[in-house]
Parts: sequence; structure tokens; C-alpha cells
Amino acid sequence: MKQLFLVLTMIFLFTSCTGEKVAFVDVEEIYKEYDRAKDAEQEMTVQSQKMSNEIEVLKMAFQQKVQEYQSTSSSLSDTDKQQKEQELMREQQEIQQSQQMARQMMQEESKSKMDKIDEDIENFISDYAESKGFTIVLGTSSQAKTVLYADDSKDITGEIIESLNDEYEPEESIEGASE
Repeated sequence: MKQLFLVLTMIFLFTSCTGEKVAFVDVEEIYKEYDRAKDAEQEMTVQSQKMSNEIEVLKMAFQQKVQEYQSTSSSLSDTDKQQKEQELMREQQEIQQSQQMARQMMQEESKSKMDKIDEDIENFISDYAESKGFTIVLGTSSQAKTVLYADDSKDITGEIIESLNDEYEPEESIEGASE
């Protein structure tokens, strides 16, 4: 904490001595209010629900097979029972693998989308700062308090969100999201 304070103090001393133009943004607020981030989150929720529904259909069909087996197992030979149990175990493993693969695929897709949004936000802030003459733009959030105090006039979060949303054009509707 002392090191962070020391670094921030040095930055502010440096900027005050050199006349640097400094601003900050609340990164959490940008993600919360940026339409593209909200659309990506909604799209991922829709896709996740769709995958959950597909897995649930598989689970229900499997449960039906288990119930059928339980109701008919008394009439089966030991060999047939063993064979049917192995089939059911294999099917259960396949369902679990499908569920795990779907979860992994959703995590990878979510990470990819968020990485792209991160890159777009960083590029936008860089271009914005350059066009407005800022030499330093700090990012802060409730998790990483890199700005402990700054005059509200140095907060350009609202301007960034407004400009990002003005530039954002949704590619397709959430309902029409690719499968």
C-alpha cells in the first residue's frame, strides 16, 4: 500500500511540475454502461441458457432410460443387466462430457469477447486521450483503487461511455445470435 501511495504521489508530483494533462476513468462503470459489453453479456446469457436447455433434454432422456431399466431389470438376465448398466454408465459419462465441453466452450467464447471489448476500450481511450490532449489517463475500480483522490473534473468516465456508445453499432440482434 505504501508503494502504491508513493508511486501515485510521484505521478502527481511529476504531472504537476510538467503541466501534464491527467484524467481518470472508472473501468467498472465503463463495463457496466457500455452497450457493447451489455450486449455481449446478454448474448452469453442467452447462449448459456440454450446450452443448459440442451443438456437438460439429454439428462431427462437419460433419466427416462434409467427408470425404464429399473422397472424392467428384474426380468433381465445377469448378463443383460450388466450390459444395460454399462450402456447407461457410458451415456451418463457422455452427458457429463458434453456438459463440461459446453461450459468450457462458453468460458472460452466469453473470454474472447471480453478480450476484444478490452482491446476496443483501450484503443478508444487512447485515441480519445490523444484527441483531447491528455498525456495520462488512469483507470480505477473498486477492486484496484489506482486513483485514491482526484477532482471530479478529472473524471472522464461519462464522456468515454457516451462516446463509446455513440460509436457502437450492434452487429445483430441478441435473438439472432449465431449458434
